[in-house]
Amino acid sequence: MQLDLNLLAALDALLEEGSVAGAAERLHVTAPAMSRSLGRIRRATGDQILVRTGRSMTPTPYAIAVREQVHDLLQQVHSVLAPSRELDLTTLERTFTLRWHDSLVALGGPALLAKVRQQAPGVRLRFIAESSIDTPGLRRGEVDLEANANRPAQPEIHAEQVAETRHVVVMRRGHPLARVETVTAAQYAEAEHIAVSRRGRFDNAVDEALARLGLTRRVVATAPTEGAALEFVRESGLLVTAPESTAHAPAADLGLVLLPLPFELPSAAVYLSWHQRYDTDPAHAWLRGLARTALAGSARGRNQTTR
Repeated sequence: MQLDLNLLAALDALLEEGSVAGAAERLHVTAPAMSRSLGRIRRATGDQILVRTGRSMTPTPYAIAVREQVHDLLQQVHSVLAPSRELDLTTLERTFTLRWHDSLVALGGPALLAKVRQQAPGVRLRFIAESSIDTPGLRRGEVDLEANANRPAQPEIHAEQVAETRHVVVMRRGHPLARVETVTAAQYAEAEHIAVSRRGRFDNAVDEALARLGLTRRVVATAPTEGAALEFVRESGLLVTAPESTAHAPAADLGLVLLPLPFELPSAAVYLSWHQRYDTDPAHAWLRGLARTALAGSARGRNQTTR
């Protein structure tokens, strides 16, 4: 059977977009042409690849299993056939999927989008929410860039620390501790707290640091995002401990008070992560550079504790 590399590009687009129309738009072909390509792929593989589920298309188990391999093969073909092609941002048309911590989207997302729109108007950014469970989105090629506080352990996932910030204590302006000249670790531990955890965990590094001082705190609730936790703080006597750079602006908008943490805690790091398949991808490298600058610049501009 004669191989057609165009089918590899079509299969990659179909698996990435999950629809014939989306894949056609991605490759700048008509929907009927993409439908014919899907038919040829089905005949070649003996698999349906995408099946209709209600109004949407769902990948088959075979399609899910080969998705990463297809993407890797296509990247290798591109690198072999066009190793020296220069990146033309003015004509680049591509959609990048970014899974960032919600506070980092608010912190660095606007600056990143502004730069992307200025330099490459044909590029689109798809920000998606973090999951409450670990997902292999980077490995599967479903996510281009992640940004959060976690350094990935998988060897094929590359990461770099792009920012760091100290932790602060956030409380409502009328909270008794807001009137204390210097909050002690004991006073902090005696208060009631809300923790930020997308997994719903009540303990974290704060509790480990307090334990070393012989102290414990009472966490009465968890919230999946910092924004939600700050709303709880505004309406109660709870404290929340959060990175200063991400908490500063929303806390100021809500009229909350930020105080230094009264004990030692490692700085909150921000890591930018991607799959190694994109190391030499010029467009991806360009986006990584812009994301790095947006996150680092925003973090530097927000590191300012206020009472």
